[in-house]
Amino acid sequence: MKIGFLALSGLRAHDPELLRLGMTLPGVVDRAQHVASLPSLGLLYLAAVTPEGHDVAYFEAAGDGQEPAAVYDCDLVAINTFSAQVFEAYAIADRLRRAGVVVAMGGLHVSVRPEEALQHVDHVVVGEGENVWPEVVRAVERDVPQRVWKAEEFAPVDVRRLPVPRYDLLDGRPYNRFTVQTSRGCPWRCDFCASNVMLRRPYRKRPVEHVVRDIEALVRLRKRPFIELADDNTFVDKAWGKELCRELIPLRLKWFTETDISVADDPELLDLMRQAGCRQVLIGLESPEPGALAGVELRADFKAARGAGAMEAVRRIQEHGITVNGCFILGLDRHTPEIFEEVLAFAGDAPLYDVQITVLTAFPGTPLYDRLAAEGRLLAPERWDLCTLFDVNYVPRRMTVDELRRGLYWLAGRLYGGESQERRRRPFFENLARRFELAHAGMEAN
Repeated sequence: MKIGFLALSGLRAHDPELLRLGMTLPGVVDRAQHVASLPSLGLLYLAAVTPEGHDVAYFEAAGDGQEPAAVYDCDLVAINTFSAQVFEAYAIADRLRRAGVVVAMGGLHVSVRPEEALQHVDHVVVGEGENVWPEVVRAVERDVPQRVWKAEEFAPVDVRRLPVPRYDLLDGRPYNRFTVQTSRGCPWRCDFCASNVMLRRPYRKRPVEHVVRDIEALVRLRKRPFIELADDNTFVDKAWGKELCRELIPLRLKWFTETDISVADDPELLDLMRQAGCRQVLIGLESPEPGALAGVELRADFKAARGAGAMEAVRRIQEHGITVNGCFILGLDRHTPEIFEEVLAFAGDAPLYDVQITVLTAFPGTPLYDRLAAEGRLLAPERWDLCTLFDVNYVPRRMTVDELRRGLYWLAGRLYGGESQERRRRPFFENLARRFELAHAGMEAN
């Protein structure tokens, strides 16, 4: 068979005012554009575990949700999608099936809405797909009818045995970033987090030598790739993180990752990260007011406990030559309209090199979605296309819907407008210059 792997990406807010602004404000979309430009690592892993004897190809849907014509030459097409794009994915699947192509779909959204997906596709994969996918391929060969495939009915995915993703399928494509996974999951179970809650698997680390192996495969494709570690929380295990960084130093790479605020506690780790080529860490600060974080994390209230020291932690990280992209969620239950000025003040006082602001979003399958639905606070419960992180689709507890929307516009304009971003970044470069001068002076003294 010819098997196609079709990725969907892109950010398309529905809010009229955001559309009027063109969503071009720096920082609002910079991160989203990076994500949209990344290849789908999940599909590349599925391609790697596809049984031998099949031709495989990697495709991407266009920004307007249109599939490439070549995908219709396939016998089987696998589509991986998030909630915000799922209606586009269903429309593509409907067109493919009308043309006689068998369609399988996986990802976070369909893992919690498999019966919904089954109205549009032939096979639905629930949960992690690496151990399920080979059986799906064999089932299609046998003309097995529609089915939901649950990862829990197969052996758990052992991340220590994952193959090299099929990066070779990306050869010739103009990517500026590539994804490599070092771990899966996160020990902090935030009620709004879709990936952790839906996959329902513990935090797992890959062998460092396998991470290096994957990067070396990418280097054969692109001499100096910029690496994005496709992790939810890379440096949970500090000792393992140091081992990883030591092995990355000789590769002379530049990379980005997501982690939690505790990375600031370990100066040795921060030094190793900088030496290994870490350019930025994305950290979910969520709120400048620790009290607003109470109850967000479902196990140990980690974010609330660490919130009071967040500003100093940001400063320590950036003093080590690593920029911080601080992420804030607007509209948490304890937020009042004062939150917008509080975020602006924190970003300037820290100061944060990059800032990402989003609106609290209830993704299906999360405790947040279930709670807001039970409280009658969802405005359009199954408008998955509004799960963009920028469209308001619920009633906040301590402000109105309109106050939240207008606060987002106000804050975005002040965070990214004029010279605001330049002022926040200037101290980072001044600190780098001082570090260079001190290092140079030390060399001359020796």
